[in-house]
Amino acid sequence: MAEKAIHVVMVPWSAFGHLMPFFQLSIALAKAGVRVSFVSTPRNIERLPKVPPALAHLVDFVQLPLPSLDKDLLPENAEATMDIPFEKIQYLKLAYDHLQHGVKQFVADQLPDWIICDFSPYWIVDIAQEFHVKLIFFSVFSSPAVTSWRARLTRKTPISSESLTKPPEWDTFPSSASEVRDLERITTMISASQAILYRGCYEIDGEHLHARQQKSEKPVIPIERGIVDGCKDKIFEWLDKQAPKSVVFVGFGSELKLSKDQVFEIAYGLEESELPFLWALRKPSWAINDEDFLPAGFVERTSNRGVVCKGWVPQREILTHSSIGGSLFHSGWGSVIETLQFGHILVVLPFIIDQPPNARFLVEKGLAIEVNRNEDGSFTRKDIAKSLRKAMVSEEGKKIRSNAEEAAAIVGNMELHQGHYIAEFVQFLKSGIWKQKSI
Repeated sequence: MAEKAIHVVMVPWSAFGHLMPFFQLSIALAKAGVRVSFVSTPRNIERLPKVPPALAHLVDFVQLPLPSLDKDLLPENAEATMDIPFEKIQYLKLAYDHLQHGVKQFVADQLPDWIICDFSPYWIVDIAQEFHVKLIFFSVFSSPAVTSWRARLTRKTPISSESLTKPPEWDTFPSSASEVRDLERITTMISASQAILYRGCYEIDGEHLHARQQKSEKPVIPIERGIVDGCKDKIFEWLDKQAPKSVVFVGFGSELKLSKDQVFEIAYGLEESELPFLWALRKPSWAINDEDFLPAGFVERTSNRGVVCKGWVPQREILTHSSIGGSLFHSGWGSVIETLQFGHILVVLPFIIDQPPNARFLVEKGLAIEVNRNEDGSFTRKDIAKSLRKAMVSEEGKKIRSNAEEAAAIVGNMELHQGHYIAEFVQFLKSGIWKQKSI
């Protein structure tokens, strides 16, 4: 008789920096024969990549409508953080918490073997305990970032249901109060989970993984990302004409909302660097039209060596191209993994959440150059240009370029990640036993 497939339910937070890692893990598990139910809202699921046809029978999307709030609090059709300004995210979390009723009904009907959940649905703890389903917390944040947070943010009051659900009136951007509240949710999830997943590997951040293991006293399991598929369009026609390892890819994602001053300083910095660049830049909320969110004449002055893509671009596929040599970005962990797997040098300009501790970790590892900032946190075009030139062409950055290329042999090793790390995790799902690895 054939062995019954393990059934796992995925419950990610409604941000694409979280949805995509959960989706990638779902695909990796399906390749190993695990049945996956991926829970999210209809619009979020619609915007995810398509599941490979060969795996479609193992990946089921469970669409739960997002409960509506007053339109002044949360706009209609806003189902992910990318759909709203930062100050509205607290209300998205309130709406998201109401998904617990649909999730509870689904778990009751299906009785899966495991639930793999994000930081936000702290309420999944009660559901898992009621139906005797084992729980795993999946941190899309790096282990160095979590180590840094726990050292910096000290909870001085007991966790209460109110502290987990009610956003304070004085939340600002960035907000240490919001970080504390999210850390409380993470603490709740970790306490109730049978294991903790991190996107990492012993070869890169092993000492932090071991520190998390000692802190939590339960299995800490490293995993990585899935395979990058190829693609071809006009962007790639331009990239094909550039010299190998010469182009800087610039991208700050859909979640980070840069101010006009910040966008303009980045633009002037790219211009001063005199390096080829490909900039993925969505129209900011402060822009009135499609022409006023870059300095006057910038596109014309840099057209001989740079391209600005106004809208979505296939970032992972771009990073596979041989002409890309480095990346200027916020040091979000997903982008770190995507960039390092191809040996590109990292120029980091961190802003929020896990980005600052990620940047420190990468600099300490000799894998990145961080853009210098003034005491007030601002940066200048000269800071941008200097960091880019150091990373891409100067003798000073030669060692870091070499380190990045060496890291690709680890981060880009699919046999290591799919064949070892994912295989080890699937074995844990089957047996419930995890043997801590040495570094």
